Amino acid sequence: MKKFSLSFTFFLVYLIGWSQSLDTLDFDSFQTWVRSYHPIAAQADINLRMGDMEVRQARGGFDPLLFGTLDKKEFKENTYYDKQEAGISIPTWAGIELNGTFERNTGQFLNPEGSVPIDGLFAAGASVNLGQGLILDERRAALRQAQIYQESTVSQREQLLNELYFNASESYWKWAVAHENVKVLNEGVELAKIRFDAIKIAYQQGDLPAIDTVEAFAILLNRQYSLQSAENAFFGASQLLNTFLWDEDGNPMLLENDVIPQGLYDEFAPILEKEDLRVAVSSHPLLQIADFELASLGVERKLKGQQILPVVKLKYNFLTENLGEFNSPFFENNYKWGVSVYTPLLWRKSRGALGLANAKIDFKQNSRDLKEVELRTKLEAEINSFEVINTQIVTFSQNVTSLESLLQGEIRRFEIGESSLFLINAREVSLFSSKLTLNDLVSKRRINFAKSRFAAGLGFDE
Repeated sequence: MKKFSLSFTFFLVYLIGWSQSLDTLDFDSFQTWVRSYHPIAAQADINLRMGDMEVRQARGGFDPLLFGTLDKKEFKENTYYDKQEAGISIPTWAGIELNGTFERNTGQFLNPEGSVPIDGLFAAGASVNLGQGLILDERRAALRQAQIYQESTVSQREQLLNELYFNASESYWKWAVAHENVKVLNEGVELAKIRFDAIKIAYQQGDLPAIDTVEAFAILLNRQYSLQSAENAFFGASQLLNTFLWDEDGNPMLLENDVIPQGLYDEFAPILEKEDLRVAVSSHPLLQIADFELASLGVERKLKGQQILPVVKLKYNFLTENLGEFNSPFFENNYKWGVSVYTPLLWRKSRGALGLANAKIDFKQNSRDLKEVELRTKLEAEINSFEVINTQIVTFSQNVTSLESLLQGEIRRFEIGESSLFLINAREVSLFSSKLTLNDLVSKRRINFAKSRFAAGLGFDE
């Protein structure tokens, strides 16, 4: 498994043109890499190939068909019959099937209707359905459904990429907030160490009682414990982020320990264009996929409707011993034609199939309408959450500023002997707790921005 190191980040900086410190994996570079090399991104593109192959397979129903038969019987030195036939059949999108055959038959006991000239007989003509299958048959229906599926693979690909965008974004900002929390708690540990060392010296000089060193040491241990928990959370978030990092050859990659996320508080001023998102959700990939399924069911219903009609098949072939005679008028001595008609009396099978097709369409349409309501409701909830989180960030930022002022005031009081270590610790605990909460809110805002785009059916900016 490869290591995701400074050389990788340098490559991204060179590739994309951003000037950033080489030990920072910024969000935009991360998203670009994920979109380019993640296996799900590759699977999304494979969907398009599958659609192309479905159409190619369905088009095979219109491939010309070559055929040939040889049937010969010999018994007691007598040739009963020797029948040879070869030909080609060409289906067309219009439902007409073109045919061309050559047959040569000999033998002592050949059926008279099989008698042809010594050099054989050519036939060319067509067959067409005048009833069932005139507008649509199974061959044309299969091709149309394959074409609809091919179109739907574009939406399926988009939905896969949107899910990858959201999952990758969520993972990145959870990694970023875990790193920011480590920085906050590490600051607390450093402050506790400095204070413990200072109090220990003051105790050794006789300025403070021993109990103050015990309290300072307890505070240090407690903060070290919190830092260790935060470091463990950061490690877990890093491992989760690793699942989104793959190289050009499809091999998983690992983050180096010295690679860090961009600052959680780096400039970020996302503007959710609410009306644009509300318009976008009407073209959500999931709704497009449902529409394609409805279109496919519509083709099936049309086919079932055709099957209620009687079967009326007309065939005509022009006959000649010489291919040069095919320019002769039709129905002039040398031809064969026929018509076949049949129909059920009650049509229960066809009517049942048509009714079932209509029921499937109604069911899918109801599901599609329900899905649209759910998507719009989800979008509105995410937009509201984004706005609420922005308000909370403003409120909590003011709270952090106030707590910092209170801490500085408590430290000044301690320096002139009017406060205690216990009160300073209490102020610091409140401040660090508020900073962690603010970190969480800022991270949630980034994640909620991705959630809002995902709810509207948007993902990577392409």
